[in-house]
Amino acid sequence: PEPYPLPPAAAGYPFPPAPYGGSYQPSQGSDDDWDDDWDDSSTVADEPGALGSSYPDYEAAGGVASGRYRLSTRSELSLGSRSGSGHPAGHPHPPGGGGAAKSSATVSRNLNRFSTFVKSGGEAFVLGEASGFVKDGDKLCVVLGPRGPEWQENPYPFQCSIEDPTKQTKFKGMKSYIAYKLVPSHTGQQVHRRYKHFDWLYGRLAEKFPVISVPHLPEKQATGRFEEDFISKRRKGLAWWMDHMCSHPVLAQCDAFQHFLTCPSTDEKAWKQGKRKAEKDEMVGANFFLTISVPTGPGAILDLQEVESQVDGFKAFTKKMDESALQLNHTANEFARKQVTGFKKEYQKVGHSFKCLSQAFELDQQAFSAGLNQAIAFTAEAYDAIGDLFADQPRQDLDPVMDLLALYQGHLANFPDIIHVQKGALTKVKESKRHVEEGKMELQKAEGIQERCNIISFATLAEINHFHKIRVRDFKSQMQHFLQQQILFFQKVTQKLEEALHKYDSV
Repeated sequence: PEPYPLPPAAAGYPFPPAPYGGSYQPSQGSDDDWDDDWDDSSTVADEPGALGSSYPDYEAAGGVASGRYRLSTRSELSLGSRSGSGHPAGHPHPPGGGGAAKSSATVSRNLNRFSTFVKSGGEAFVLGEASGFVKDGDKLCVVLGPRGPEWQENPYPFQCSIEDPTKQTKFKGMKSYIAYKLVPSHTGQQVHRRYKHFDWLYGRLAEKFPVISVPHLPEKQATGRFEEDFISKRRKGLAWWMDHMCSHPVLAQCDAFQHFLTCPSTDEKAWKQGKRKAEKDEMVGANFFLTISVPTGPGAILDLQEVESQVDGFKAFTKKMDESALQLNHTANEFARKQVTGFKKEYQKVGHSFKCLSQAFELDQQAFSAGLNQAIAFTAEAYDAIGDLFADQPRQDLDPVMDLLALYQGHLANFPDIIHVQKGALTKVKESKRHVEEGKMELQKAEGIQERCNIISFATLAEINHFHKIRVRDFKSQMQHFLQQQILFFQKVTQKLEEALHKYDSV
């Protein structure tokens, strides 16, 4: 997959890439969900039956936070890069006279200031320019598990159902929207959210977590938003999204996500407070990496060559998975289309031919042939019903597979950027080692760069581990579901044919 740009400050909402040619259609125009400003009036979906709320423009909402991020991180970067001596801003001269020659060399900065490594704050962090106070509640722990680095498990796992999409109105019926009922298992308290609230949350998390794959939301759609099939499909897509959020040890415990799940739908003030708090989060950009806590001790220093090899292997894996998922999606889509149109039509054509035969036989008035005529007519009905079974089947087995592939397409589009951040950190380490060998940099400074790269590597490997773990879980359950539904389908077909066969016993 091509690197997927996430320009939080520049472009507002990062749209997911086009789907696999499957279920969700990308929007061609504006959605209802982009009409008014967050703070005009209501910003949370009211309970069903009540007046609805006004709508956020993510770009406007994100402008405050991402603007602060640009100032706080990039101004330091630009000051550092402009200082003639090459030292970080605020330290124009090396400490101590003796090390002056060695300290004169610095690790060069990326020329592409729009690269993910720079924009995520990864470069500033690796070069030691991040500084901030990390509260205990903000710490993200990576531990060493049986398969290597892993995110520390959520001690209080939970799930959240998404049910009852209901159409609501506001402005005396002039505006309509769909509200979804969310019931988190750890609170048991239902809240109602609109798609725009999911959209806002996604934007916050994608900006905050540069080394975590935040699952993409189902696409927006300009037309047909209130059609039953679209609403049902979006609900299923959101259910998959929610499952991946709740399953992630870091995302599930994030304050913004918990606020989204638990803030009462009717408490406007509390919603705005939590929303603004999330937008003013200081642990973003370079400071985000300060929150990552990794194992310490002799065995906790990762071998950089081994890390590079693992990351390269994962990169090749994601490329192959993307290609094969694309092919599977195309095949499933084509097969579903044939079942809904071609197969149904062909079976019903056979049924119609049997019906014509039975009608011809009915011209014979012999009493002993009446049973045969009825049996053939029943066979015609059986084939007609089998045609309907074929048309209905894809939504039972193929559609859920394509929904899963759409979700994983989003993950696969995220990983090039995650890998880019890690690769950028590795490049800085190699550069600093070369400077030490040439006597241009103090060993202590180079070790600091390596230590910070170690943190990014731990987080990247933990995220890769989580991806594989969740992938095995999802594809196992989805393939089981697919085959179970296929078996049930052919059992229904067999049952229809057996019923038709028994009609001839009494002829």
